[in-house]
Amino acid sequence: MRKPDRKIGEKARILIVDDHPLVRESLKNLILKESDLEVCGEAENRVQALSMLTSSQPHIIILDLSLPDSHGTELIKDLQDQQPRVSILVLSGHDELVYAERAIRAGAQGFLTKKEPPAKILQAIRQVLCGEIYWTEKAAASVASKFTRRNRLPGKRTTDSLTDREMQVLERIGMGQGTQHIAATLHIDASTVETYRSRIKEKLNLHNGNELLQYAIRWRWNGS
Repeated sequence: MRKPDRKIGEKARILIVDDHPLVRESLKNLILKESDLEVCGEAENRVQALSMLTSSQPHIIILDLSLPDSHGTELIKDLQDQQPRVSILVLSGHDELVYAERAIRAGAQGFLTKKEPPAKILQAIRQVLCGEIYWTEKAAASVASKFTRRNRLPGKRTTDSLTDREMQVLERIGMGQGTQHIAATLHIDASTVETYRSRIKEKLNLHNGNELLQYAIRWRWNGS
């Protein structure tokens, strides 16, 4: 695992990317109390994050998955393409059992939820800065369990077979969004959304739009 470029004794520069001002302020106040950490910038959307990445030269980015103009897994890939030496720690309101593995696969070095206490957030920051992966025991156990199930039940179809974009569409279907709304939110054509809907139904063995809607709602609320 790579470590961000950082001189001995240099404070770790942290870029906070979250669309909620209160979350950014809370994180900034937490970080500023630490002698080895500093906040080098704040961003509330994808455009600002990519711009701040160049101007602030962070060692680590604390990133929310839900932004108004981008889904976090896509932004993780964009940030990694632009600055592959920068580490990314996802701090999300999403269920870690669903999204932690996907965030790590996309290029993040850590994942924790906003329910975690401040001490856990600081622990995660320092662990990622040391070049290690951070996720909770709960998430790690879930990944191990899914790996075992895949080997035992290779034919079973679950959301694990969906791509990141298909997961985004499924999530929005579960929120009650129609095709046009999803297309506008994800900045894609309505016909492309319909293609994703068809792929999701095929992969999850769902026979019609009503079954897809029921599955999406149940999955969104139960994480299954």
